[in-house]
Amino acid sequence: MLNVPSQSFPAPSSQQRVASGGRSKVPLKQGRSLMDWIRLTKSGKDLTGLKGRLIEVTEEELKKHNKKDDCWICIRGFVYNVSPYMEYHPGGEDELMRAAGSDGTDLFDQVHRWVNYESMLKECLVGRMAIKSAVPKGLSHEVEEDFSVRVVENVGKIEIVLKKKENTSWKRLGHPLENHNSLIARKDTGLYYRKCQLISKEGVTHDTKLFCLMLPPSAHLQVPIGQHVYLKLTITGTEIVKPYTPVSDFLLSEFKEPVLLNNKYIYFLIKIYPDGLFTPELDHLQIGDSVSVSNPEGNFKISQFQELEDLFLLAAGTGFTPMVKILNYALTNIPSLRKVKLVFFNKTEDDIIWRSQLEKLAFKDKRFDVEFVLSAPTSEWNGKQGHISPALLSEFLKRSLDKSKVLICICGPTPFTEQGIRLLHELNFSKDEIHSFTA
Repeated sequence: MLNVPSQSFPAPSSQQRVASGGRSKVPLKQGRSLMDWIRLTKSGKDLTGLKGRLIEVTEEELKKHNKKDDCWICIRGFVYNVSPYMEYHPGGEDELMRAAGSDGTDLFDQVHRWVNYESMLKECLVGRMAIKSAVPKGLSHEVEEDFSVRVVENVGKIEIVLKKKENTSWKRLGHPLENHNSLIARKDTGLYYRKCQLISKEGVTHDTKLFCLMLPPSAHLQVPIGQHVYLKLTITGTEIVKPYTPVSDFLLSEFKEPVLLNNKYIYFLIKIYPDGLFTPELDHLQIGDSVSVSNPEGNFKISQFQELEDLFLLAAGTGFTPMVKILNYALTNIPSLRKVKLVFFNKTEDDIIWRSQLEKLAFKDKRFDVEFVLSAPTSEWNGKQGHISPALLSEFLKRSLDKSKVLICICGPTPFTEQGIRLLHELNFSKDEIHSFTA
């Protein structure tokens, strides 16, 4: 329900996409951008109408504040006066009013639960809902920081091995944390962030860099195939959040630095937009600085790979990022696979990410083939050129057998993805055969 303005996410030319449902946006009035909102929150103006007081809000009191000029909304137990934010909300006033005077947590999570509303609306905080919070609990004894985690995907179980700090007998394991030993819908769990340390920054193209982040001690983060996380930075005093898809390290063998153990490190390919709000700040971070990383999200299901015979990947620019893990998994874990084809759209040769690594992979594994398509090539370019089109797709997307099981993954800027999906349907590929990573 709450979001940053369209000029902030996604950037007009952004190719960093995530898997989620889209939504319509409304034009904002002049002077109603994200930076304008940040300036207003720092102006000292009373945005709650309570002159700095925080109150406990009952359900009865919350219901009274249900008009545009007096609109309170509850998100995860905290109540905000969103009336001042109405004209700054990219989704429009009507979208906010859907939760007026009520608990808007479900509506918020349906549209964009990744947004850091606590930071965006901290000056609009009215108070907490009048409910009793649970007392935190945990293990009865201390354990070592080193522990191991093993995920058994085919049965959906996780094995965690902990080491005692003291060699004594435990009479009890401890008390479960709040909501443990119970079934909770994932949308109700909220996003959890951990602070990660920037270990390295390597140029990949003229405007794209590979960032390596180290997880904090005792942390374990496994991002499933086709899912993304959110990176969070504080910019001009406000926490800004953006989604990115981590990449696996199986294409990194040519880098000077040795590939780091993937149980403690996470990699991101990120395009730097000089006029953007988030990526320049990310690029200015020094080695050793911290970045907050969320738990993973996404709707890609690995079951789509079952008995798969043909896999086609359509990527534009940094829309290539979700394809990296998919490509690695497909070539190493799908015995039925006959063909993997990556069609990689870029503007110029200099924009192509990991070109040599992809060409070497194609040489090494005969099931894999890559085709580079440029929209603004030089005269020396001998490969394909143009944009996504029926002719290009008809040429590239050929099944190995007439009725082979096929999956097509597509990711790139919104116009690229939307046009690609439409063209794929026109070529008689079914909805179940297409997975799009779209914002």
